[in-house]
Amino acid sequence: MLPHISKFGIYLNPDEHKVVRITSPYWFPEEPEWVYVTNEVNETLLNIRQIIRNKELAREPDSVTWGRIPLKD
Repeated sequence: MLPHISKFGIYLNPDEHKVVRITSPYWFPEEPEWVYVTNEVNETLLNIRQIIRNKELAREPDSVTWGRIPLKD
């Protein structure tokens, strides 16, 4: 297995209440700004919010929405 595949998944930016889906090695979120939530890349936002709630990763999990990965220069 390629090492970068283990980094694929859903990441949360708790300050912005945004999650992103990472399925390619184009860009990987860095800690502490981003928190790894799950490796299930096809998880629904509803389930992602529940995971965030269970792991206590954000104060208001219901306010979490989809974000966009940044464009590289």
